[in-house]
Parts: sequence; C-alpha cells; structure tokens
Amino acid sequence: MRLHDAIQTYHDLLTDEVAAECQAALDLQLRAHGLFFGDRPLCTVLRPRFLTPEQFRFLSDRSRLLLRAFERAYRAAISDKAFRAQFGLMEWEEELVQHDPGFRAPSPTSRLDAFFDPEAGLLRYSEYNAETPAAAAYSDLLAELFLTLPVMREFLRHYELRPLPARHGVLHALLDAYQQWAGRRELPRIAILDWKEVPTYSEFVLFREYFADRGIDCVIADPREVEYAGHRLWADGAPVDLVYKRVLISELVDRGGLDHPVVQAVRNGAVCMVNPFRCKILHKKASLAVLSDERNAPLFTPEERKAIDAHIPWTRLVEERHVTYQGQSVDLIPFILESREQFVLKSNDEYGGKGITLGWETDGAGWERAVQQGLAEPTVVQERVMIPSEPFPSMVDGSLAIFDRMLDVDPFVSQGSYVEGAVTRLSTAALLNVTAGGGSTNTTLLIERR
Repeated sequence: MRLHDAIQTYHDLLTDEVAAECQAALDLQLRAHGLFFGDRPLCTVLRPRFLTPEQFRFLSDRSRLLLRAFERAYRAAISDKAFRAQFGLMEWEEELVQHDPGFRAPSPTSRLDAFFDPEAGLLRYSEYNAETPAAAAYSDLLAELFLTLPVMREFLRHYELRPLPARHGVLHALLDAYQQWAGRRELPRIAILDWKEVPTYSEFVLFREYFADRGIDCVIADPREVEYAGHRLWADGAPVDLVYKRVLISELVDRGGLDHPVVQAVRNGAVCMVNPFRCKILHKKASLAVLSDERNAPLFTPEERKAIDAHIPWTRLVEERHVTYQGQSVDLIPFILESREQFVLKSNDEYGGKGITLGWETDGAGWERAVQQGLAEPTVVQERVMIPSEPFPSMVDGSLAIFDRMLDVDPFVSQGSYVEGAVTRLSTAALLNVTAGGGSTNTTLLIERR
C-alpha cells in the first residue's frame, strides 16, 4: 500500500463543506478538554499522520536498538566519572546523580524525537527527551477525536486505522518504578508535579482522569505548594507516594535550591520520583554526541554501532579538540565556523526550541558569536538533518487549504527499552516545536487498506 494514495483519498473526501464540519467537531472537543497552548489550539490540521504497520515496526525496532546503546552509555557514565564528563553535567547535577533512585531505569518514561521519511529511507533521531516527555495523553486523545470526524465515515470504508496508545505505557512505567522502589505491589498516591501556569497543564488533567479511572488517587501539585514533614511529602493535604515529575529538575533547583521539599524527600527516600535525578545524564543533548563520538565506539556492539551511524546525526560537544568527520580528522572549532550551513548548535540542556541556532538561517557573524558562546557554556554541534514534509489539510479563512508542512515522529519509550505510541509535530518552520510558538501537535495512526 502506498501512503500517498491513502492521503490523496482522504484529501479528496474533504470538500469545503465536509472540512468545515470536521473543523467544527474538532474545535468543540479541543475546547471541551482545554487543549490549547494559550489561545492556540493544540492541533490545527484535519488529518492525522499515517504510517503503515511495517513502517512503525521498523521505527520501533531501530528505536529499541538505539535504546540499548543509550543504556550502555548510561551504565558507563554511572560507573566512571571521567566518562560521565562527556555529558557536560553541572556541579549540582553531579551531586544529584549520585542518588540511587531505587529502580533500574534512569528514565522509565521518555521520548525519542526523530525525522522519518519512509519513501526516502530516512530515519534520523535528533534528540532524546529522557527527563520530562510530554504529549502521550494529547496523542491518545487526538487519535480518538480524529476517528470521530465526519470525513472518517467514508474513509473508513476503504482503510483501516489503528491508534497507537501511549498513556498505558506511562502508567506501567510509573507503577513498575514505584514497586521496585517500595518493594511491594500496591497502588501509590500520585502527584503530577509542575508549575500551575505551564501551557501543558491540560495534559496533567488528562492523566489525572486516566489514573482515576483505574482506581489510582492522583493530584496535580505545584512545587511551590508541597511540603516535606514527618518523613513524607505532602500535597493537597495528604501524603504522596509517587511523584510523576513533569517539572524540569533545573527549574526546580533554580527556584527552590537543593533543599527544596521535593529534592529533600527524594534524597531521603521518603518518596519515589519518576523520572529520577539520574535521567539528567541521558537527557543532555550531549548523549547523542557520546553515542556518535569515535572515541566511544568500543563501548557498543557492531549492530549498535551500525544503527548509530545510520540514525544518529554526527554530534559533538563544542570544545577545542580534533574530531573525525566523514573519515577525516578536523579541528572542530575552525571546521564548524567554516561549515555553518551544515550544522545546528544546541544548548546542552534547554527545551521548547530555546538555545538553538540553525547555521543555515544565521549569518557568519551571528554564527561565530553562537560558537563562541558554545565554548563558554555546554553546547553541542549537530549535523543538519533534512526534514521531511507532507501535505496536511486545514481551514484558512473559512476555506479548505492543503499545503506541505514539515514533520517529525516522536516515539514514546517505556522503561527505557521499548516503544509505546508516537506523537507527530508539524510546522512550516525548520524548528519543529509547538511550545516555541509555531506548528501543531498531531497523532500517529497505523493504516492498512481494507
């Protein structure tokens, strides 16, 4: 089956009238669930992203192979401080990663961010969100909403669609980590922890409802409103057993210091936290540099090295050294200064599109300033990845418009080892990040011809 044919069939069914009906139905449900980033709807298109079962199996299999490599890098980092230096941890992070979380996986719930063009044979992973992966609940709900749109009445006569749910993977990862930590099988009281003003708050509500439907007591808690007393962490007037941490550790420490109640409770073994402090190791952008650096090749199996070469863009920490690029030894800083069209600079620990400089969209002077800044603060340089695009329909000024949007696919990872579902992000700009102010969140559905 050719995806192009299925996409064309879907778009042919979207007359202006049907598209208007779909938009009205989508808007109604998005508002009912509060799925907006400020005033912008979470999803701005009228078609989900389609993958065939074979394509998703390939994505899952390659992800699993690379996750094995990340696991090897993590274990080496935990056991060897000199090796760990390659990840660019800050001094206070070095202190926190000494804490054993009480369970094996450094990131029980995580997300890989990838660019996947099946027809071109392209699969490149640009980042590993190993700390606070978002959008699992959004993706699940969008799948439900898309399947109820009016256009589906006719489309489903010709094609079978299957959602790729992700929330259950998050739940199993949380409960598995808690049971390892507690040493017993029981349902914990969960606190979803983040600032109440964050734009993703609506997803916390979706998770709270999902947990409650399964008999799990859950509260959404702001880090400024929790207390540590009597060797227990308290939120909303009751003790918490498990923190589902959506707040960034760097923000928590920046605002509350290492004596913040949550930090104290976790370090004293009073509460289980997912993801734990040690997630910072793989969450660093430098984790991709560790995988792709020729110095570390002996750490990985031949199969893993082959997958790294095929799917991880060439990435290095910005520092004064000689490196190997396409088989040639180069002086890193002069090389990237001369080759800005080929590279992007990324702050080692930022999110939401912050701290990113695209060389091909920056003039020479601006690029030189960014490189010098990268030498002063932990930064990685990464080879440019060609971003695939697909046509997506949307309503513009009351009429149907179909135009190409750049897109990625971001598989959710459970317990650090396997894929459960995938979200897709769309944009008309090269920086695909919804919270940065542009683009759209979308879901990924499997498709087969009936």
